Amino acid sequence: MRLKGKEFLDKDVYAEDEKIGKVKEIEINLENWKVTDLEVELTRDAAESVLGAKKGGVRNMLATSALESGVASWNDRGLNLRIPKTELHAYLKPVVET
Repeated sequence: MRLKGKEFLDKDVYAEDEKIGKVKEIEINLENWKVTDLEVELTRDAAESVLGAKKGGVRNMLATSALESGVASWNDRGLNLRIPKTELHAYLKPVVET
């Protein structure tokens, strides 16, 4: 299966069937042309439970290591991660403006 970059944008992201946010951007390493992260706008619940943030709309970068075969899948709902919310913080990092 192949997807165009724009097909990722604004799609929902789920962790174990619970919506945790939406894909807002795709980050690419221009040295090797590989996708490194997906910028995800977290829901209020996910931002609070995973990061301790008290508001929704928090954006974090989701490492592509969370998207490995068997750990993630794509369907008509969006991106499905087979990662418990309690372990999600290991794959997230703050957005760094360039």
